[in-house]
Amino acid sequence: MVLETVPTAKASISQAQARRIALAAQGFADRAPGGAVDLRHLRRVIGRVGLLQMDSVNVLMRAHYLPLYSRLGPYPRDLLDRAAYRAPRELFEYWGHEASLLPVSLHPALRWRMDRDHGWGGVARITRDRPDLVRWVLDEVRAKGPLTAAEIEEDVPIRREHWGWNWSDVKTALEWLFWRGEVLAARRNGAWARVYDVPERVLPRAVLDAPTPTPADAQRDLVRVAARALGVAVEKDLRDYFRLPPAASRSAVADLVEAGELVPVTVEGWSQPAYLHAEARQPRWINAAALVSPFDPLVWERARTERLFGFRYRIEIYVPAAQRVHGYYVLPFLLGDRLVARVDLKADRQAGLLRVPAAWIEPAPAGRAGRGHPAPGEVAEALAAELSRLAGWLELDAVAAPEGGDFAEPLAVALRASVEPARSVEPARSVEPAARAAGVP
Repeated sequence: MVLETVPTAKASISQAQARRIALAAQGFADRAPGGAVDLRHLRRVIGRVGLLQMDSVNVLMRAHYLPLYSRLGPYPRDLLDRAAYRAPRELFEYWGHEASLLPVSLHPALRWRMDRDHGWGGVARITRDRPDLVRWVLDEVRAKGPLTAAEIEEDVPIRREHWGWNWSDVKTALEWLFWRGEVLAARRNGAWARVYDVPERVLPRAVLDAPTPTPADAQRDLVRVAARALGVAVEKDLRDYFRLPPAASRSAVADLVEAGELVPVTVEGWSQPAYLHAEARQPRWINAAALVSPFDPLVWERARTERLFGFRYRIEIYVPAAQRVHGYYVLPFLLGDRLVARVDLKADRQAGLLRVPAAWIEPAPAGRAGRGHPAPGEVAEALAAELSRLAGWLELDAVAAPEGGDFAEPLAVALRASVEPARSVEPARSVEPAARAAGVP
């Protein structure tokens, strides 16, 4: 079935409804933990978002820890480490939306990707140029693992022609084997390097023994996870969540529409057809206050972020400092159901400070769309409280005065007035099925 056979949209959703549906799907309408955060809370968040993107930048906190903080507030980071790297494992590393931590139950649905060539030609080339080395590396891991690349590469020269990687042939072979699923990450060491081992010593036996679905079935399962995590989305949003091939994504969407799991809808201001998950919830309000990582699934598809929030967002890590607009590691600030500000943050662990190189306010939308947008003073007070709470979670002593940006002065005033970390905000309790609220049968 092709996408053109999808029936005409049955319902219309406003932008405000779409925002609330999306935020509820991502877990921002869930009740805050009443006490200590435990494995049940982690499972709830993973069940909402489907995966956690990983990234090596550590100027604030590594990316995969932050989505849990945004939804749960301060939590013991070791909770995520245990779920990902200690038996019985709940998560494993693989390529989902870029490098990711994923539920082990998704391993069978990603085996079609393991059967394909790596997206980076240089990694795939190692198996053609040096198949003997690839076999030897796998044998080393099987016999002596878990191992880092450094532990087995002493005799292999390191290439120097690419400043960004400098991978040895052993490291390249390991990344090829990782892509293929023939080795997995047993853990990360203190230098953030993968420690590799064979799957039978990493994954539960039941996962390894699970049947391998056809590529079409697996890709449909991944679109199903994406649809549940997004709530309402266009096809490209659903495709991007697990970086699926366009044709496979379109076919999966059509199948899920036919099965009644996705409902075609129109969304105010969106030029493309949209799809509402049949079990999506629509809160009457969202009462959130959260800093959102640049690698959070709420904002990682930048065009979707603009459609939902009117918030143009670009990560500027790789932009020369003089050309950056907002800063190096900039986090949007979610207040209610709006992205109302953004702050460039840095954890200065030596000084014990959460530094704020820049803070910026988002202007209220014009006209009807701006109704309910919080006033700058409300934003400053809520953001100051959240920065204080974040500093406490990061085991820093204080938040430094903002250094730049058009919101630096109001935020500095609010920070001076806020001496205690903010209590977590109680999320909205009134939630109804989004399909019913939109008038969809």
